[in-house]
Amino acid sequence: MSDVNTDRKQSTKNNDELRQDIERFYLPRHLVDAITEIGAIPNDSEEDMVGIGFLDIADYTFLSKFLSPNENQTVLNGLYSAFNWVLNKHGGYLNKLEGDSLMFQYGGPLDPNVKGLSEDESEYFIARELFYTCIELQRVCILFNQANDKFLYSEKESQTKEEILKAFDIIRGLRNNEFLSPSINALFQIRIRIGASIGKVMIGNFGPEGSKHWDVIGMPVINAKRMESTAPIGGVRISEEYYRQLNKQGIVDSYYRRFIREASALFSDYRSIKKDELFRFNTVYIKEKKNAGYNTYSVQVEPNLPEEIVKQVKLLLQKEEPGAQRIIDFMKYYRGNQYVIHKLEELFDNYKILLRKDSLYKILLPGRYKALLESYNGNEAETAKEIDSKYNLKALMDILGDIQDAVKHPGNPGEKQNPDFFNYDSHINVEEQVLTARYDSLKDSIAHTSYFYNLVFPLFFAHIKTSLLEYQNRLEELEEL
Repeated sequence: MSDVNTDRKQSTKNNDELRQDIERFYLPRHLVDAITEIGAIPNDSEEDMVGIGFLDIADYTFLSKFLSPNENQTVLNGLYSAFNWVLNKHGGYLNKLEGDSLMFQYGGPLDPNVKGLSEDESEYFIARELFYTCIELQRVCILFNQANDKFLYSEKESQTKEEILKAFDIIRGLRNNEFLSPSINALFQIRIRIGASIGKVMIGNFGPEGSKHWDVIGMPVINAKRMESTAPIGGVRISEEYYRQLNKQGIVDSYYRRFIREASALFSDYRSIKKDELFRFNTVYIKEKKNAGYNTYSVQVEPNLPEEIVKQVKLLLQKEEPGAQRIIDFMKYYRGNQYVIHKLEELFDNYKILLRKDSLYKILLPGRYKALLESYNGNEAETAKEIDSKYNLKALMDILGDIQDAVKHPGNPGEKQNPDFFNYDSHINVEEQVLTARYDSLKDSIAHTSYFYNLVFPLFFAHIKTSLLEYQNRLEELEEL
């Protein structure tokens, strides 16, 4: 009988230890530590100031093709460990991880960093740490692509470092593989987009019994997600309200001075960047919200981005059609960035890549091209020379952007009025008249939008891609000789 009791006790002990292991493995340590310090699980939700960030992996597919499922898991675990290292460094809380995206936050009743601070002090801490977390997450992602562990200089948690270094072993193996390295180094970059917002939210326990989640709900959360979904790949987008807070606290000026110092030390073209280019205002429109507009700021992160893009493009030029397509993708991403586009045009000129600017101009402004051609008595060569002297690639990209802005937001015909119901025939006649009038007011805009997105925009970049393919074909012919 004593043996049976001993076995039961041992079984109970093993189960208790297993339960503790499960809790340690799956429950956020930050959350457990905070609740333990309070001494009880908070029962009531409360309104509080928080900073919210969302991160999404935008470009992982290419690498995943070269990895086994276990290797993919190792790389992603290492990547998320690196991101969590940044959060821990700044005192952030990883709220949730869903597939290839994560949500993080600052502030609230369980954040020990704001305990005892005044409302203004708390807001300053949250705004500053959230902002620099977003910047550092992007920069750590860049280092992760290089399997560069220099950001781990202060890492105390050996398990975190071990996860990251395992991922680095796989990345280095791919980059050094003599058969894969040309393609991997030219085409592979893990790239992320980040969005952030700040404001008052409801924070507390949400969910059914047994599946509670410590979470936040409110417009700042929704806005942060919208910022992330529209953020430039490799960049950060913040809400207008958040920008105003950063500006009021002097963080905008502080980051601008720091960025200029870093760009100058790297001899980057970004050393002459203006503050309104570093924090670029833009109204983004959300299709799912009936093209509702949101005022935002996109933030530049990498001090030598133009030079890094050029370095990548040089490799891509050696990779035939896939390389040409990736260059076009870069140009679409950065078409509003004069520093990147000027640097690329400089590279194209040096490599004797012939961009037919007259053809690009003709696609964008056919009427003006026709008038210019007539002024030169139909001489296409002279017309091309005139266009080439007046327009650089960025200027043509700006015209493309202006046309896009003009067509992508159809006019709003106003709110639909609901007529009173008298009988079926009279009611449906009124409805048909209203809908027909709405369609007539929109159809020209719809036609222009379709023409732009289905012909003008793709044809513009098809011309540039064809010039790249022409250069690549010339390289192949030289190699054969």
